[in-house]
Amino acid sequence: MAKKMVVANVSRRLLGSEPTFIRAGIVIAVVTTSVAVCGGLLMTWADHEAFPNVYRGLWWAIQTVTTVGYGDVVPTTVAGRAIGAVVMLAGIGFLSVLTASIVAAFTETARRQFEEHDPTDTKLDEISARLAALETALKSQPR
Repeated sequence: MAKKMVVANVSRRLLGSEPTFIRAGIVIAVVTTSVAVCGGLLMTWADHEAFPNVYRGLWWAIQTVTTVGYGDVVPTTVAGRAIGAVVMLAGIGFLSVLTASIVAAFTETARRQFEEHDPTDTKLDEISARLAALETALKSQPR
């Protein structure tokens, strides 16, 4: 329970209010885009031989963050590979959260539809009312 409260407090501070799918998606998209752009720019510094200009670095970063990875340009230095690892993790994280958000939205929609069309709650309320009436009737009878 305490862990949920910590996550809620952190998300409120990051998002400015209660977390929603849209706000979380925006934050994650901004962070992922920032990591990709910074990674592409840093790659021209870290591995200038394979990435002689910013355009090639950004092209590589887009391929990497989207997990496409054509392989036409690859980092060859240790620093370049470290930057690559960060960009890959950001891309994988973004796709994972995006997929989870879509599944959660579908699940929530299905749950709402099930609740709206589920006659079980109505039947349980009827049974509870009848049971309460029976209990009252039994208590009022003399022994």
